[in-house]
Amino acid sequence: MSVLVLVEMEDPGQGEAGLSVVAEETLTFARGLPGEGVHAVLVGQVGQPGERVLAQCREQGVRTLFVSTDAQLERYAALAWARVVDAGLQVSGAAYLLGGGTPCGNEVLAHVAAIHDVPMAANVVHIVQLDPLEVERQVVGGAVLERIGLGGQLAVASVAGHAVAPAPSAEPTQPTVEQVAVELTPADLVAQVRRSEAREGGDTSALAGASVVVGVGRGVGGADRFAAAEALAERLGGSVGVSRVVTSLGWRPHHEQVGQTGSRISPDLYLACGISGAIQHWAGCSSSRTIIAVNTDEEAPMVTKARYAVIGDMHEVLPALLDELG
Repeated sequence: MSVLVLVEMEDPGQGEAGLSVVAEETLTFARGLPGEGVHAVLVGQVGQPGERVLAQCREQGVRTLFVSTDAQLERYAALAWARVVDAGLQVSGAAYLLGGGTPCGNEVLAHVAAIHDVPMAANVVHIVQLDPLEVERQVVGGAVLERIGLGGQLAVASVAGHAVAPAPSAEPTQPTVEQVAVELTPADLVAQVRRSEAREGGDTSALAGASVVVGVGRGVGGADRFAAAEALAERLGGSVGVSRVVTSLGWRPHHEQVGQTGSRISPDLYLACGISGAIQHWAGCSSSRTIIAVNTDEEAPMVTKARYAVIGDMHEVLPALLDELG
């Protein structure tokens, strides 16, 4: 009995690409399950994995990394990718299948669960008990935790982003790389990514990995009033994040959005300015270690949930902070 983890690559940037932060978090989470070790499957990277990926697998205690050389898999196709994951399951004999709680992870794992006619738990944050397996998962945008049992021959679950902090294994490994082959049918490739375009103005990886995030909501007042928030984020070595309404109004690009339909963040400090704190936004920022709210409304949900709050106009508070920081 072992664990198989679907791992994803980080957004390509400068230098050699490696596994995403969510993939490392999921591998860390997987080590909390019983069995004979952790294996991983990587789909979409045709050819041998790079040294950075192998180093991350070693650090996370991965025994086997399953890959595929089929060029048809280079473009995302959920059902086709699920076929490869299922092949990895057959070879490894894993009793547990995990993946990151990302759009890709949730979709691919749902297909695998359907293939095996077993339930799937999405966005799991905690293992309640092992025998029989029971987990807690986020529902209602992260506002509620639900307990669910995953008995049977195969347990399938995605792990919510930032449910655990990535940590190296106490027993590093020398993972072997094993090719898995699957026979894909036209039906497996009916739904696939045909084209992708570079995002303008940045990427979500900078926001998701930031140690400090200055959040801005409707209270900023307009598209031309972000100067103080940008200056403070730069001064603190962080990033600017915004609420859904800000992107809906066209004041900022979607890649800066924090929330259920945006990025899930887990910074050391989240400074939420002019943000009411709706459930959808809270789902993306609740893992922050310290939250400070700046708002004129002392009854705003974000104010009541924050560790600290400043009741005042962000356009007065942020310049004062910048003056103090020098």
